[in-house]
Amino acid sequence: MEPHAFTLYDVLARNAEAQRDDLALIAEDGSARTFAELRARVDALGSGLAARGLAEGDRVAVLAQNFAAYFELYLACARQGLVAYPFNWRWSVEEVERLLERAGARAFVADQSTLDKVPAAVHAVSNLAFRAVFDGAPGAGWIRFDDLYAAAVTPPPSLDATAPFAVIATAAVDVIPRGAVLTHGNVLASSAMQIGTMGLGPSDRNLLALPLFHIAALGNAMGILQAGGANVVMAKFDAEAAVELIDRFAVTYLSDFPPVATGVLDAAQKRGTRLPSLRFVSGLDHPAVMARLQQETSADFWTGFGQTETSGFVTIQRYRDLPGGAGKPGSLCRVRLVDDCDREVPAGTPGEILVRGPIVFQGYDGQPHVTAHTFRGGWHHTGDVGRFGEDGTLFYVKRKPEKELIKPGGENVYPAEVESVIMTVEGVTGVCVFGVPDPKWGEGIKAVIETGRTDLTLEAVRDHVGASIARYKRPGYVELTAELPRKDDGAIDRDAVKARWP
Repeated sequence: MEPHAFTLYDVLARNAEAQRDDLALIAEDGSARTFAELRARVDALGSGLAARGLAEGDRVAVLAQNFAAYFELYLACARQGLVAYPFNWRWSVEEVERLLERAGARAFVADQSTLDKVPAAVHAVSNLAFRAVFDGAPGAGWIRFDDLYAAAVTPPPSLDATAPFAVIATAAVDVIPRGAVLTHGNVLASSAMQIGTMGLGPSDRNLLALPLFHIAALGNAMGILQAGGANVVMAKFDAEAAVELIDRFAVTYLSDFPPVATGVLDAAQKRGTRLPSLRFVSGLDHPAVMARLQQETSADFWTGFGQTETSGFVTIQRYRDLPGGAGKPGSLCRVRLVDDCDREVPAGTPGEILVRGPIVFQGYDGQPHVTAHTFRGGWHHTGDVGRFGEDGTLFYVKRKPEKELIKPGGENVYPAEVESVIMTVEGVTGVCVFGVPDPKWGEGIKAVIETGRTDLTLEAVRDHVGASIARYKRPGYVELTAELPRKDDGAIDRDAVKARWP
């Protein structure tokens, strides 16, 4: 091993040596692990994975809600040089199946709540090292996840920060979600930037309530780990349970996408608590919600710009410092704004956001041509548009048309994917899907459908979409028209549609 090598497992090892008796991980039932205990469990799990035949570079697919053992699995993968490949448990069976073909997983882990989403191929494939469930009794061909922890610990392979750590599903621009390959170095750099900017430390505790397949959940959990703090794990977000855990375990950090913060504030008000331990809430939300948080608690709301491909935040700031701003570039990245010819634009002029630095992902899994295009000119082209203020603060503007994205409750929904499903409805000859403001989810999905049918209802469209892809991708708003506006080449004029059906 090289003397300059450092991985996410080294973070855990460092904490186990310097903070051995400090709490590192707290489960929803109150059971807890110190850093020394967490390292011992991760060493046992990593050794068990190796004993099952998994070797450096192998992928471990996970389709499950949050568990303490899920967090330990991430760290065991980091120890062994395995690549964690989390799947969104809200996807349909067909969506899981499509991504599984690209993932090339050597092992599969699920829980009782997701077993009905496991494709038949997983049950039939013989080259898997194992199929395991986090909870409950395993069925035929499956084992208990707890059985993977080995009694005898074996040494880990030699790794460095350039090794892949996880593949996080992102843009479904081409129907199958692209997988952003994040290295140990990516996550370490992102965490270091976040720790320095926000002032995180060993006294902080993070409520791990967002799903672990999401970069916000994983990134913030690893950031708190790197800061020497503790993660409090929730299987699935529930506002009243979240408030109880925040107060019970003196949680200081909460990740937010609508309607998380609103639910927590409402539940706290009902419970009669001002959440005195809470110091940080980070993510995206309505300005009114961010302002309410700062009125009703002692916490600051931190917001900014980032994406899975940048391992989390690129820019970040306290909301109260400049409402509407996204902050300045962090200490470990550079940001440029360019026009369609990659020429830099002046302050005040919108341009595509380009990023360079150790936080930028390794590339899209199995898609070298897409990666090369994204990295053209030596910069990561985010597909997002922003503008700089005179003082260097970034203001987010929109997505580029070819990468239009809708984010209901923090999930990524690409119009093309929803449109492809709606086009299979009988009598539909055209469709345009786009995002609109939504009071609960922050952004809602609207579909303007070209059809001669008059009997097509919102419920029918939602049922059709929900039968093919994840239910959170169902339109919440539908308009019918006999004819959609089109350009000279016959393509739907998206701008004209949005102007006519706002």
